[in-house]
Amino acid sequence: MARPEHGPNDPEPASAGHDHGAVTQSPPPDEHDAHAGHGEHLAHVGPGEHTGHGGHDRHAGHGAHGEMFRRRFWISLILSVPVVAFSHMVADLLGYPMPDFPGAMWIPPVLGTVIFIYGGTPFLTGGWAELRSRRPGMMLLIGMAITVAFAASWVTTLGLGGFNLDFWWELALLIVIMLLGHWLEMRALGSASGALEALAAMLPDTAEKITDDGTREVPISELSHGDRVLVRAGARVPADGTVTDGRAEVDESMITGESKAVTRQVGDTVVAGTVATDSALRVRITAVGDDTALAGIQRMVADAQASSSRAQALADKAAAFLFYFAAVAGVLTFAVWSLLGNVDEAVVRTVTVLVIACPHALGLAIPLVIAISTERAAKSGVLVKDRLALERMRTVDVVLFDKTGTLTQGRHQVTGVVTTAGTSDEQVLALAAAVEADSEHPVARAIVAAADSRVPAGERIVATDFRSLPGRGVRALIDGTEAIVGGPAMLADRHLAVPADVTAVTAGWIQRGASVLHLAHGGRVLGAVALEDAVREESRQAIDALHARGVKVAMITGDARQVADAVAADLGIDEVFAEVLPEHKDAKVTDLQNRGHTVAMVGDGVNDAPALARADVGVAIGAGTDVAIESAGVVLAANDPRAVLSIIALSHASYRKMWQNLVWATGYNIIAVPLAAGVLAFAGVAISPAVAAILMSVSTIVVAFNAQLLRRLDLDPAHLART
Repeated sequence: MARPEHGPNDPEPASAGHDHGAVTQSPPPDEHDAHAGHGEHLAHVGPGEHTGHGGHDRHAGHGAHGEMFRRRFWISLILSVPVVAFSHMVADLLGYPMPDFPGAMWIPPVLGTVIFIYGGTPFLTGGWAELRSRRPGMMLLIGMAITVAFAASWVTTLGLGGFNLDFWWELALLIVIMLLGHWLEMRALGSASGALEALAAMLPDTAEKITDDGTREVPISELSHGDRVLVRAGARVPADGTVTDGRAEVDESMITGESKAVTRQVGDTVVAGTVATDSALRVRITAVGDDTALAGIQRMVADAQASSSRAQALADKAAAFLFYFAAVAGVLTFAVWSLLGNVDEAVVRTVTVLVIACPHALGLAIPLVIAISTERAAKSGVLVKDRLALERMRTVDVVLFDKTGTLTQGRHQVTGVVTTAGTSDEQVLALAAAVEADSEHPVARAIVAAADSRVPAGERIVATDFRSLPGRGVRALIDGTEAIVGGPAMLADRHLAVPADVTAVTAGWIQRGASVLHLAHGGRVLGAVALEDAVREESRQAIDALHARGVKVAMITGDARQVADAVAADLGIDEVFAEVLPEHKDAKVTDLQNRGHTVAMVGDGVNDAPALARADVGVAIGAGTDVAIESAGVVLAANDPRAVLSIIALSHASYRKMWQNLVWATGYNIIAVPLAAGVLAFAGVAISPAVAAILMSVSTIVVAFNAQLLRRLDLDPAHLART
């Protein structure tokens, strides 16, 4: 499952039209000659169902259940309008005359019963499941409240016992509000299970199997060890194997997270899911099915997801508390009033207690905060897929960044120019850009871009007769004289000596892991350029801001130690994990967690997916792979590491609002339930069922207004990086 690498003794790769050969002036054989192709200029050596948070969420997946709650909400809302309109209590409160026509009195009970059965079924079934599992939560609390309200209302409607416990309108609104809350919650929550589908989607459905009679298309399930397959240009490799014929630039970004293609030729290993970009390969299959690297990553993602899916939401804990509180209060209320000899009052008080404990506010306290916070985040380029990840972000004390494509640009950039005596930087860049102008290789584009920005328009040069020198570099004619850009292989081939003043500078570049290309014109070396994966300026700001908040920053990469250390020193990173194989990245996350840290992992490649899922909070760069995105709890739409600050700020703000709403939603119950039970009845203070219903509605308004205050939160990464 390790990323394929050219070994020290591999033949020197050559990429047609684009190779510059090895890219250092005097490379150690184990470090640079092994990466002889133009695509290796940068030193790169080295080694379903939502089960997440218990309680009321245990019953629901995100997509199908979200649609179910949406449909039931709208139908129940429509049915609740006449129920409320024909309620005597509502008519008295609002001061309008009740319509009087035959059958009018049966509208609330009939439609209320329909709402109870249709809209209340998810809560009743969910409550029963919680009861059977002995884990009371929101669903059981809601189920108890609507059942009591339903039974009491029918008793009143039928005139049994002379009770005045007409809760039809309250029953209808309670179910509508709870359906709305759950619908909002299902929309706000994310599911990481799609990561497995995204991984599977990387494999083609069929493969071109090579037979004695030519090639024939077969399902990949029919491939076996030892089979030979043809991988055409632009096609994905169907299974792990070894190249037996051909040479191609292979896009391994979905496995390695690295943006540049890697040269693969006879004898090299290729991995299922990677893409042969420019030419065809013939591959002998060495692993199929569960033995492939991709399948191994799949297993790690699934394992990591399972290990991080056992958290419980705040609302569930509050709901469990309220359930026991309401149940005990109800039993005590009935017992005390019965002992006082007033059974009718005992029934009324008990029903009032159980109904007032009905969690209108609690049912919206968390979903509203989630819905508004995720909306605010989305407008700031942050997609929250998992609300628990958002909650945990406030406790993170280590942010672990993947290097390539996250802290760095993920593409080559000229970071240094050195010239021999008598030659200027602009001249070297102008000559190198002229030679590279007809090449489409990323390194060539980097050199041309550097010249465009630094060389005056009047000093730019045009070359002719461009040709590649496979395994060595590229050449062209400038004013009839040959100019060459390449690495050590080019220097050796042309027997060119590098001036001492150039060597003195390039040695330092090589030491820090930069790639080096030399320019020769007229048979002598005029200078050299350094190319590196450029550090984002935003990365520097993000790390400084994280340090200011007391958060430790770590970096993980497959790059060689000297490359990683150079980037870490530049950015002020606290801890570096270098030369890490893809399958070991999640182990480094576990290592940090075992040291007592709460870890947020930020990455963009398939090789990051297990680590993203293993971390306490997985943050995927939006420009990364689908698998990385699906494995994460939070996705950054842009490649701006400062957005991590937005997640932290949002986490603190939303958690604060959750607690404020929960304190209100539970606190008013702690006060109102004893009053409903009649503890102050001797003093003439008591809450009637009507007043109880009004209090519940007011509490809902309070939490809704408080959640709206989140809209004022500034989540602009640029602003947060300055604070």
